[in-house]
Amino acid sequence: MTETSEKLVSPRRIRDNIHLLPLVALVVLHLMTAGATPVWAAELSPGPELATLSLEDLMTLEVTSAARKSQSVANTAAAIFVITQEDIRRSGVTNIPDALRMVPGVTVAKIDSSKWAVTARGFNGRFARKLLVLIDGRSIYTPLFSGVFWDVQDTLLEDIERIEVIRGPGATIWGANAVNGVINIITKQASDTTGGLISAASGNYDRGNVGARYGASLGEWGAMRAYGKYVNRFEQKTEDNRPADDGWDQARGGFRLDGKSGANSFTLQGDIYGGTERETFTLPDLSSATFSSTRTSNTKVGGGNILSKLTHSFSDDSELSFQLYYDRTMRNMPGFLDEKRNTVDVDMLHRFQWGKVQDIVWGLGYRFTEDRISGSHYLSLTPQNRSEKLFSAFLQDDITVIQDRVHLVIGSKFEHNDYTGFEVQPSGRLIWTPNEHLTFWSAVSRAVHTPSRGESDVTLQQSIMLTQLGPTPIVIQGPGNLLAEELMAYEAGIRIQPVERFTVDLTGFYNIYRRLVGVTTLLPSATQPYILNMLRNNHNGETWGAELAADWRVLAPWRLAAAYSYITASNAAGFKPPAHQVSLRSQLELTENVELDVWGRFVDQSEDYLLNKLAGYVTLDVRLGWRPVKNLEVSLVGRNLLHQRQQEFRPEFINTLPSSVGREVYGKITWSF
Repeated sequence: MTETSEKLVSPRRIRDNIHLLPLVALVVLHLMTAGATPVWAAELSPGPELATLSLEDLMTLEVTSAARKSQSVANTAAAIFVITQEDIRRSGVTNIPDALRMVPGVTVAKIDSSKWAVTARGFNGRFARKLLVLIDGRSIYTPLFSGVFWDVQDTLLEDIERIEVIRGPGATIWGANAVNGVINIITKQASDTTGGLISAASGNYDRGNVGARYGASLGEWGAMRAYGKYVNRFEQKTEDNRPADDGWDQARGGFRLDGKSGANSFTLQGDIYGGTERETFTLPDLSSATFSSTRTSNTKVGGGNILSKLTHSFSDDSELSFQLYYDRTMRNMPGFLDEKRNTVDVDMLHRFQWGKVQDIVWGLGYRFTEDRISGSHYLSLTPQNRSEKLFSAFLQDDITVIQDRVHLVIGSKFEHNDYTGFEVQPSGRLIWTPNEHLTFWSAVSRAVHTPSRGESDVTLQQSIMLTQLGPTPIVIQGPGNLLAEELMAYEAGIRIQPVERFTVDLTGFYNIYRRLVGVTTLLPSATQPYILNMLRNNHNGETWGAELAADWRVLAPWRLAAAYSYITASNAAGFKPPAHQVSLRSQLELTENVELDVWGRFVDQSEDYLLNKLAGYVTLDVRLGWRPVKNLEVSLVGRNLLHQRQQEFRPEFINTLPSSVGREVYGKITWSF
C-alpha cells in the first residue's frame, strides 16, 4: 500500500468523513437491490427471521426469570421485557450493555471505552448495586460492591437466545440485591448451535471484533459447542476533544455441553477470559498546585467459570434441579487496587403441583466467596482478606383462584448473610386474564440490599479541599456496621393486544426506600487531620414512574418497537435519573435479502450525587443488512449519528477520566456453515 493510499484509509480520515455514511449507505443499498422486487410489491410475506416471531409469539414467549419456572410473558405478574436474538442482531450493537438500551425502565450510560453504568428505575452509577444480573442463572455480580463489572461480562452475541429483564424487585426468588430489577442472559442450547459460525467486524472504534463457534451433535444423547471471541476497542475522546487513552482489548473462549437421558437432562458449560484496559485516574496530590494529579495505567482483568446443572423431570408439572458453579475473577489496577476472588455457589430447586390449584416452587442455596485484596495509599479495604457465606431458602406458591383467569402468587426469600444476619423478603402478586388479549397484574414486594465489601470495609481518599486549615484531604470510610437498605415496592401493569398486529405493555410503580446509605461528614480535628465522610444508613427516598412498551407490525415485513420511561425521584442521597427516556426501533425488510433497521433514542438530563448535571441527548443508529446467499450476512452499521460526541456519565467515587461517545461506523460479516 502506498503512502497516499494509507492516508486515504486512515482512522482519522474515516472519522472526519463519517457524516457521509448515509450517502454511502444509499449507494450500497442501490447496488444490492438493483433488479430486486420490493417485498411489499410482491406478496406480503416476511423474511425467514421475522416470520419466526410474530406478535402472538411475543406474548406467548416462554420466560423463566420471574418465577424460576417456564411461563408465558402474558401470564407473568411482573414488568418483564424480553430482548430476542433477532432484536440483538438487528440493533447493530456489539455488547450486552448497549443491547439493554432498548428496555423501558433501564438506564444505560457509557462512562468510557470499557465502562458502563447500568440500572433499572434509578440509582445509576458504575457501581450501581440494586440490580441483579445473571448469565444462564449464574449470578455475575461482584461482592466487592454488589454490582457488575460490565467490561468482563461478554459472550458471543450470536449464542444468546434471549435476555429477560424484570424491572422491579425479584428478591423473593433471587434474593438480596435483586432490588430494582433482574437481568437474566440466557444462551442457546448446544443443540441449537450445531455447525460453524464466523463473524468479523471492524470500524473506526471497533478495530477488531471477531468471533468463531463450532457445534456438533452427539446423537440422541445431546450436543456440544465451543467458541472464541476477541475484541480490540480504539480509544474515545474526552468532552474537550482530547484523546482519552482508554482503548482496551479482551479475548475469551468457552464451551457448552447439553445432554439428555430419559427424564434427566444435564448441562456443563464454562468460560475463560483475559484482557488489558487503559485507565486514567485523577488522584489526590498535595504537591500539585491543583491538589490532584493523573496517572494512566494498564488494568489487567481475567477470570473463568464453570457451571453444571442436573435436572430430573417427574412430569410436565414437576421437576428437581441442582446447580453448582465456580467463578474466579482477577482485577489488577496498578498503584490502586489488586483483587483476586473465588466464589462457589450451590443451588437446589424443586417445583411440583399440590392438588389442582397450587403450583409450588421452593429452593435452597449456599454461596461462599473469598477475596485477597491489596490496596494502596488511595484505596484500601480492611481486612485485606475476607471470606463470606450466604445461606438462603425460598418458597413461592402460584394459587389458581379462577381457572385460566385469576392467579395469586405469594412467597418469600429467607437469607442469612455475614453483614446483617437474617433477612426476609416477601411478595404478593395478583394476575387477572379476562381473555387471551388482555392481562392485568399488581404486586407488593419487600427487597433489601445488603452491605457489600466495598461499603463496609472501604477507606478511600477521594480528593483534597482547600480549607482554613490549608489543603485538607477528603476521605470516605465504611464503618463496618451498616444495615441493609430496604425497599417497599408497589407495582401494577396491563398488557393488551387490541388488534392482531399491535401490543401494548404499561407498568406503573411506586418505590419507598429506607436506610439508604449516605454520608455523615466529620470536620477535621486534632486527632483527625482530614474531612471524613462516614458511610451511614441516614437517608430515605422515593421513586415513582411509568414504563411503556409497544410493538406494531405495520406490514408483514415492517415492525416498529417503541419504549418510553418516566421516573421521578425524591431522596436526599441524590442520583436524579433521567426523567424521560424514549426508544423507537424500525425493522424493515426492503427485499427478501436486504434489511434496513433504524433506532432512535432520547435520554433526558440527569444529575449525580455530587449534583453534576449531564445534558440530555438524542441519537440515531442505522443498520443496513444484506444476505447475498443463505448463510452469509453482510452489514454496515452507523451508531450515534446525530452528534460528533456526547458525554453520558461521569464517574462517582473512583475518579477515572470519562470520555464521550462518538459517531461510529463499522462493517460486519457473519458466515454460518
